[in-house]
Amino acid sequence: MQTVFISIVIGHVFTVILVSAYRHQHMKDTAVNWFFVSRCLQSLAWGFLAFRNVLPESVTVPLLNSVLFTGSVFETIALLRVQNVFTRKVRKFYLWFTLFFIAGFMSIYYLFNNESLRIVYASLCTSVLIIYPAYRMLTNRKASTLMRIMGFFYGLVSLGLIGRAVMEAEVFGHMSLFYPGIYQVLQFMSLYFIMILGNTGFILLAKERADDHLMRLASYDDLTEVLNRRSFIQKAEADVKIMANQGGPVSFILFDIDDYKGINDTYGHDVGDQVLKYLSRLVQEKLGDKGYLGRYGGDEFAIFLPGMNETEAGEMAEQLRASISIAKPARFSLGFTVSMGLVSVPASRETRISQLYQISDQALYEAKRCGRNQVVRSKSS
Repeated sequence: MQTVFISIVIGHVFTVILVSAYRHQHMKDTAVNWFFVSRCLQSLAWGFLAFRNVLPESVTVPLLNSVLFTGSVFETIALLRVQNVFTRKVRKFYLWFTLFFIAGFMSIYYLFNNESLRIVYASLCTSVLIIYPAYRMLTNRKASTLMRIMGFFYGLVSLGLIGRAVMEAEVFGHMSLFYPGIYQVLQFMSLYFIMILGNTGFILLAKERADDHLMRLASYDDLTEVLNRRSFIQKAEADVKIMANQGGPVSFILFDIDDYKGINDTYGHDVGDQVLKYLSRLVQEKLGDKGYLGRYGGDEFAIFLPGMNETEAGEMAEQLRASISIAKPARFSLGFTVSMGLVSVPASRETRISQLYQISDQALYEAKRCGRNQVVRSKSS
């Protein structure tokens, strides 16, 4: 058993070393930091457990179990932070749950000193601890394959702990790590698999989230958080091919804010930025899943509407224009309007976003020339 415990410690120590190297470049990643602390605590606890005879049992049993459980809590928090679901309410629950476990375990040990009761209690509490992150990973519609696999894995661990508690209630003491037999072998094997899969899986999850963050930085505009020009064009060109195969139309709307330079000159660039943010949120809210918005630069934006013909796109453009013109932003008492150029064409393999941009740009220029705050359909559509 001492060899097994030392092997587990070595596995966690190597993970700590790897995570330390990763943290060097990602110090602001709180999920990684929580996982790092969890593995430090678990390494410490398993290390002392390997030499448990050095200190009195009355000290080692409650202390090491409390440290192990706290390490598991930190690991759970890391999993929730990777998913961005560690809310204030969840944090409060895990704080009180940790205190509840420690108080309950010490009460069982010092009042009853019943090993079977301790095993049932610790197994059920740990199962409750990890079931929520497992549930979130399995039910999240946007979860990656890796995250779903990790959710399934932690779900199995939770069920295994419940099974351990039930079996302990039946066989009375045979589920202890210190009781030789088939259950001991199975538990040691489980500890190895949990260590390997948990450590590797979390590092991969953290890397996946970092990659997603970098991809978002490369694909979205920093200020307005809408697609940047390059990503918008790539997405639109992909949709053109889809609509070409289906024989459907596509529509392209180009618009900008009327006299945006005057807003910057009069109220300052900070207010100008707030206007762009507000406009982006408003347009995306009105668009829903009917199309998507991209920022071409400055105050110039584009909307792509796959499957929408000229009449439908014209109605959508007019609704957007009207909504913007009557909007009353709460952060700044400033109204503004937009002018729009619209082009609709049957999608084909020859359709290019650059051509739609040029055509709608001419229509936008016409809207400006005719008095602004209006939608002009391209005569080429």
